[in-house]
This record gives sequence, structure tokens and C-alpha cells, in this order.
Amino acid sequence: MKKVIVIGSPGAGKSTFARKLRDGTGLPLYYLDMIWHRPDRTNISREEFEQRIRERIAGDRWILDGNYLRTMEMRLAACDTVFFLDYSLEVCLRGAETRIGKPREDLPWAETEFDEEFRQWILDFPRDQKPRIGELLKKYRDGRDIYIFRDREEAEQYLQILQACGPGGVPGPQWKELNRKLVDDQKRIGRTDV
Repeated sequence: MKKVIVIGSPGAGKSTFARKLRDGTGLPLYYLDMIWHRPDRTNISREEFEQRIRERIAGDRWILDGNYLRTMEMRLAACDTVFFLDYSLEVCLRGAETRIGKPREDLPWAETEFDEEFRQWILDFPRDQKPRIGELLKKYRDGRDIYIFRDREEAEQYLQILQACGPGGVPGPQWKELNRKLVDDQKRIGRTDV
């Protein structure tokens, strides 16, 4: 696990999961929201955004946090590990609501309201984005570890295993065995099917 993407609906807790993953592995973390958005709430151009992503994925070690479906295939082609936080609408809506007014390291401003357009984006995610994510995960499943967590408890369990591995997160055979078991368990119970 050296090149990681964390994806899922807004409000799922991707950035929180990615921070914990960074802390457990020592991998550098890049938030796509911090690349795309400027502090004045404008965006950089699509071309510049894609170029900055290409620069990140050219590196040997990284975590990229964010969905951005338009650039997902580029990131999937470059990564070795995918974490898809596939949580219920209720969990994602609650997650987005609870972060209102809180400063965050993954966004260049603090959200002051849960605006209707953003709420609708979350409500539409299962219909508008999840099917395409499923197609992409199937296309790029070979040669990658793909973890699909259906609730926060599954994600936390994974992070606890990672933390148990000690500083740096990946101490050789012990980690590899735990990691292999998790992948095998998910394949056995169909968790790699979106």
C-alpha cells in the first residue's frame, strides 16, 4: 500500500479516514478539495486540476482523498489500493451536517450552512455516481486491493488493525497477512461488488 485513493459520497468521512490512514502509514496525504478550491470559493481550471493530480500520482507514495468522478479513472489507473466508503444516505447526510461551522484541513474554508444544492448532491450520489464508480472498480480491480466499507465500524476496524501494526503502519509479514485476510474476507462475502 503506497498509492491510495479514498472515495465515496460527500459526508461519508473520506477525509477523516484518509487522515487516520496517513497517520498510520506515514504516506503523504493530498485533499482533492484543497487542490480544486481556492480560499475565495472559486476553483482552478479543469486543466490545472488534472495537471496537479498527474503531478501527485507521478510520485511513489501518496493518498488522494476525494471523489471527483471526472478524474477518478486517472487515479484508479495509478493506485495500488482503493478505499470506497459506501455508506447509507442517512450516514452521509448526518456526516455533512455535523461538520458545518467547523474548520477543516481538507477544505480552504469553514462551511457555514448545509446548502440545498450540496444536500441534493449527496441525495443524488447513489443514482448519479455510484454506478460509474462500480464500473470503474470492476475495470481496475486486477492488481489493486479494493476495500468497500458499508459502515463506519468496518472502516474503524481496518484502521485499528493498521494501528496495531505500529509506527509506520506496514511492518512486513504481520501486516501483509492481516491485509491479505481482509481482502480475502471481502472477496468471499462479495464486498468487492459495488
